[in-house]
Parts: sequence; C-alpha cells; structure tokens
Amino acid sequence: MSAPEITVCIPAHPARVANGMLDRAVASVKAQLLPATDISIAVDEDGDGAAVTRQRALDAARTEWVAFLDSDDWLYPEHLKVLATGAKIFGADYVFSYYMVHFPDGRPWPQSDPLGHFGKPFNPARPHQTTITTLVRTELAQSVGFRKPPGGALIDGERYGEDFQFTVECVKAGAKIVHVPRRTWAWVHHSGNTSGQPCNGDAAERTTR
Repeated sequence: MSAPEITVCIPAHPARVANGMLDRAVASVKAQLLPATDISIAVDEDGDGAAVTRQRALDAARTEWVAFLDSDDWLYPEHLKVLATGAKIFGADYVFSYYMVHFPDGRPWPQSDPLGHFGKPFNPARPHQTTITTLVRTELAQSVGFRKPPGGALIDGERYGEDFQFTVECVKAGAKIVHVPRRTWAWVHHSGNTSGQPCNGDAAERTTR
C-alpha cells in the first residue's frame, strides 16, 4: 500500500524567518522518516495573526492529509510516520501525539507538561487541548477552517486559541479524533511565544531579511 500524501502547513511571521526558527522547522519536516509530499508556508506580513496565516497555508494544500507545525517548534523524525500509522490503525480523521518541552537552545525539559494531557484519550463529549501539531484529513480541515477565537475565553487555564476552536469544530463535524501517546515533536518554551497573537512576543518584531 502506498504511503499517504501529506502536506505540512507552517504559519510564520517575519521575525521567525529572520531568526532562523522557520528554517529549523522546515529542516525537521525534510528529515521525516515518512517523507512529506509538500510543505505549505504562509508568512504573516500584515499582522493578521496565526488563525488567518494558518488558513492561508491550509488553503494551498492539495494532498489527502495535512499536518500542522508552528514555526518555532520542530518535529522529531518519526512524527509523521507515527501519526499516519495511528490514522490507519484506528480509521481516524484527526490524529495527535504529544510533545516534549524544549528550551530555545534545544535542551529538553522532560518533567514539564503544561497541559497535563499526555496519554489522555480524546473524549468528543468533553474535548480538551490537543495543540495544533496534528494530522488531519485535508477535506475535513478545509471544511472547518481556522477563525479568530472568542476573546478572553480560556481552556485548560490557557487562552482559547484558534487551534482549540479548530478541534471543537472538527468534533461538531463528526470527526474521529485519536490520541497516540508518543512524544514526537518539540514544543519550544521561549519568551518570544506569541500565543497566536500578532502583537505578542516576537511577532511584534516587524523584521524581514
């Protein structure tokens, strides 16, 4: 059976193009044991924020599956293979694994688990944060799309972002969502984190190469 075709969608902003974070993210995609078919990158030049920029990257996808990656994070080599295998075994429409927290210099922080959901089965009746580093059927993802979330709302004590809004809408669409309890990507903890907002962290630095 042929390997699934996957486009990895990466939203970025000029500061992360200039500081090399986007290059690091792209390099991690190119190092996958299950090669991505394509990489779709959208750069936020106008301060639109993560929801709009991620949507632009998603709109360009033409493969059966899409995977999402933030430009300040990176994938371990087995990431796509683990998620694609999980999707096949469980007949899922949306698959997510888990992360290891890393410092900006690359050092892992194994004891840190901000959301505390590693290994927790996904319950569509009570959806929880999955983060956006997922593998989703493209038809589903494009039908749901990304939108700016309600201001001020919280989930798991964190800002209710466009990533959780996306998950909620996938649940409403009847998607089968499965968690594979493996740590397959690096979530970078740094002072420049934007939480999806164009005025936060390093997104506020309107720099270009």
